[in-house]
Amino acid sequence: MVLAQAVSDLGPVRKNNEDSWAVEDDLHLYVVADGMGGHSAGEVASQLAVEALVGFIRRSHEDTDVSWPYGIDPTLSLHANRLRTAISLANRRVFRAAETHDDYTGMGTTVVAALVARDRLIVGSVGDSRLYLLSGGTLLQVTQDDTWAAAMLADHGGADAAALAHHPMRHVLTNVLGARDTTTVRMSEHELTAGDTVMLCSDGLYGAVDDPTLLRMMQQGGEIDAIAGRLVKTAIEKGTRDNVTALVVRYEAEA
Repeated sequence: MVLAQAVSDLGPVRKNNEDSWAVEDDLHLYVVADGMGGHSAGEVASQLAVEALVGFIRRSHEDTDVSWPYGIDPTLSLHANRLRTAISLANRRVFRAAETHDDYTGMGTTVVAALVARDRLIVGSVGDSRLYLLSGGTLLQVTQDDTWAAAMLADHGGADAAALAHHPMRHVLTNVLGARDTTTVRMSEHELTAGDTVMLCSDGLYGAVDDPTLLRMMQQGGEIDAIAGRLVKTAIEKGTRDNVTALVVRYEAEA
């Protein structure tokens, strides 16, 4: 059984919420997207991405005779290929909307999505929205940020992480949905154990709440809506200046 609940807040500064999310219990699909762009374009981008992503996962769930416009990656499972294709289609939808509407020029969105298939967690991401997995008392950041700082750390093993943490370019995104007609989707799969907790979030949350605090709050237990609410409330109390979204998923056991 899988339980999921999302909480999203405008935050103390922004005039509109550019985060979008989806909890599709019948599909065991969970998505968080964080949009960017003027004239409410960020809100549009994140909504378009979530709609496109959910749409393909639903079509490929209900009908096995679907087209695969981005081909099949033989190194990935069927469900991972479904999620990779769904995110690629979301990218195309945002990119085309930006091309055809002057007010949407330059808009884009991050996305992180999780698909639970029996005891497997399939994760896809673009940008810097994150997924964390709490299992056996250990909190793991499953996703890798598509940011300048993350790229520097990956490309230069001797880079000073402490210095990069304060660099003015540290949050600059190197990959988002909608910036180009194709995008690179980061994919991974993980085994789930009964009692595991998954948390998807926008950077408005983890930018204000450090990992030890995330671990402590997720370990406090309780109903998942209460956990999500505590996480969002804490980010606001700690001074986040962004929209904040937390989507908490608890894996009880295989049905």
